[in-house]
Amino acid sequence: MPDQTVTIEFFDQEPSTFAGDLLVFLVEEGIPQAAESGMGINRLLAKVQETGDFKGEKDQAFVLYPGLAGVDASQGVSAKRVLFVGLGKPDEAINNRRERLRLAGGTIAKQAGAVKAKEVLLVLPKEYLLDAVEIGQCLSEGFLLGNYRFDLYKQPKEDDPPVRVERFLLHDGGLAASAVRKGLELGRILAEATCAARDMANQPGNGWTPADFAEYAKKLGKKSRLKCTILDKGDLQKLRMGGILGVNQGSAQPPFLVILEYKTNKKNPTILLVGKGLTFDSGGISAKPPAGMEDMKYDMCGGAAVLAAMQAIVEIGVPEVNVVALVPATENLSGAAALKPGDIIRHYGGKSSEIINTDAEGRLILADALAYGIETYKPQAVIDVATLTGAVIIGLGHHYTGLLGNNDQWAEQLTEAGARVGEPLWRLPLGPEYRKQIDSRIADIKNAGSDRSGGTITAACYLHEFVGETPWVHLDIAGTAWDFTEKSYIPKGPSGIGVRTLVDCLRQWRPIQSADKNH
Repeated sequence: MPDQTVTIEFFDQEPSTFAGDLLVFLVEEGIPQAAESGMGINRLLAKVQETGDFKGEKDQAFVLYPGLAGVDASQGVSAKRVLFVGLGKPDEAINNRRERLRLAGGTIAKQAGAVKAKEVLLVLPKEYLLDAVEIGQCLSEGFLLGNYRFDLYKQPKEDDPPVRVERFLLHDGGLAASAVRKGLELGRILAEATCAARDMANQPGNGWTPADFAEYAKKLGKKSRLKCTILDKGDLQKLRMGGILGVNQGSAQPPFLVILEYKTNKKNPTILLVGKGLTFDSGGISAKPPAGMEDMKYDMCGGAAVLAAMQAIVEIGVPEVNVVALVPATENLSGAAALKPGDIIRHYGGKSSEIINTDAEGRLILADALAYGIETYKPQAVIDVATLTGAVIIGLGHHYTGLLGNNDQWAEQLTEAGARVGEPLWRLPLGPEYRKQIDSRIADIKNAGSDRSGGTITAACYLHEFVGETPWVHLDIAGTAWDFTEKSYIPKGPSGIGVRTLVDCLRQWRPIQSADKNH
């Protein structure tokens, strides 16, 4: 994995003493003040605003060189450069305010990269109508996520040095220092986990295989309180997991079912996370078109999100729940033994499935994992995360993750978490009118609908067959796992989506009333 090392620390001295590359202040539109201090910053800001070049509009940035502007260290500025970043007009919607701070963090990272700054100090805004923990967290997340690069396979060039900040500092700006420190640490953990998921996804198919999922989980287990169990091909055969084994038939890489367990208290409910770990998807016999097939290395983003979420959970702690994560990992290729359209497989638990389309493989491996996980760990609630259908992109574009589920309360908790962290979800329906599209004449079920209509929903209907009455939510991230809505802290390529939503949801867990069922 590439080295994304960047230190993020609390700065407990006066900002005027900072002599590093970039000193940053945040400015709300219409508020002619950047900091409460004896520095000459507000005088500088006033001069800049007089020119009309900077008003504090959202994502607006202005770099100033104090020495050239006639402001020297005696007037309170020692840094080589000063950066003003706009937050836009004051907004009372708390989720919007959180997101603006993340966006500002991403803008800071980009501006720092543009001037090749290695060391950056950000003075936090004291009057921003969010608590100090959230201010510190959101800005840390935005900066670290915006500072992300993947250059493992590029040879370094002398005339093109890295433009990644190496040291990022936060000054409390008059906020409670202990709260800012807590927020900084939360932001660091969540951003590092999200970047880990991006790293997994950015790896090519020959750089991240099912075995790499297993190795990553083992390493997490060794250095943390997570219990790691790896089920190999022999174990899957004994358990009769025909979905995972069937999809794997055309590949030379063996499959695995990766399991991580986070335990708090036996009395606490267990939440099951399942992530699709399809490390490369050619479509199998039902081959995908060659154009764009290279992106199918991203078909494991659900599994990456789940593993990375566990990485964050064990650092942050979610004291109210136990968490079990399952990642079924394989490739889907068209080798001599590959699954064929018309074949019938039998899932864990005995349900038979007629294979209509070998490119509808994600639901096959998830079905085994869901059925096994629910029977083995008896969770109170389940979330699965998968790049499952191209149809969700047709419906929602690259702006919302599709959400489907069998429990209103659980769906609402996930939707709220997504809104809090800037990873929006949109719920789609389930129902018998869609379920009948996957009836098979010769098996219990078939893996694709009779036509392409409602493809995201019929895929979820397939998964619904394996969760029973357990409260369950399915997140189809095919449109958001890569090419997600362009943001300052979201790079081109993999977004790492799902990690922060899962962790936030489990940190804010509310018990689900079993009587609340919508199907």
